[in-house]
Amino acid sequence: MGALPLLPGREQFVLRRTPRLTRALTLVGAAALALATSVGLAAAPASADQAGAAQAQPVRVRVASYNIHHGAGPDNVLDLPDVAGEIRDLHADVIGLQEVDRHWGDRSDNLDEAAWLADRLDMYVAYAANLDLDPATPGGERRQYGTAILSRFPILSSTNTLLPKFGDHEQRGLLVADIKVRGVMMRFANTHLQHNDNLERQAQAQRIVELLGDQPTRTFLTGDLNASAGAAEIKILTNVFTDAWAAVGVGDGFTYSQEDPHNRIDFVMSSPDVQPLHARVATDADGSDHLPVVADFAVRR
Repeated sequence: MGALPLLPGREQFVLRRTPRLTRALTLVGAAALALATSVGLAAAPASADQAGAAQAQPVRVRVASYNIHHGAGPDNVLDLPDVAGEIRDLHADVIGLQEVDRHWGDRSDNLDEAAWLADRLDMYVAYAANLDLDPATPGGERRQYGTAILSRFPILSSTNTLLPKFGDHEQRGLLVADIKVRGVMMRFANTHLQHNDNLERQAQAQRIVELLGDQPTRTFLTGDLNASAGAAEIKILTNVFTDAWAAVGVGDGFTYSQEDPHNRIDFVMSSPDVQPLHARVATDADGSDHLPVVADFAVRR
């Protein structure tokens, strides 16, 4: 599916021009102008070198993953403003969200949670409905449940691909968005793998590699993968992607559960051409039964 229509009030870029200075030329002024022109010509190569050096500097990007449990904390009480505040505190450029309701029902006040969060945080959004059910009442909104990507930068395109599903298990998907971050095109993928079948997760992980490619570039993968780092399904992904926590995280990095953190099942990964710089878990978050994980990267232009 494509990116949702952008909500009003999003980022606007305004180009401002500095007026050219004018000077009255006298005989002395003309001589000064000639001298300045000569010096300027001599300095041009240095300015070009400086511009080239600046252009060669890598782009910094902060990426996060958060299973928001449809906006309900461990007490199962809906508090979407709390979740929004926690996302804001991450200062992420792009964040992948899992367990996001869209007009699902009473548990989330029938909200379009992705759109609500995007509006509250002044971010762009792409939503993927992995469950898409008929309205509860005729003429109502379709009941949807899935994943979302929020971005501080415009989402240029997005697609959602359904992943392999065994029997009557929940349908899962891979949401992929193309986003230009600080002038550099990057690809952001977000998923939520099956929680109770390791063989199904392996099939889903293999399909993700097929979709993103076995030699991806400028690509990030976020998600609740429902498996710890040593599992076979995670190794399928880390054969291609770098696990940010394994590379630069400090400590156990447990993200589940919020009340008793004992397992690291939420991940931020990147393609090998991207350099992880720092990773952390927001251990003070209480808006969900998971904790968010966030990582900083350097991306070559």
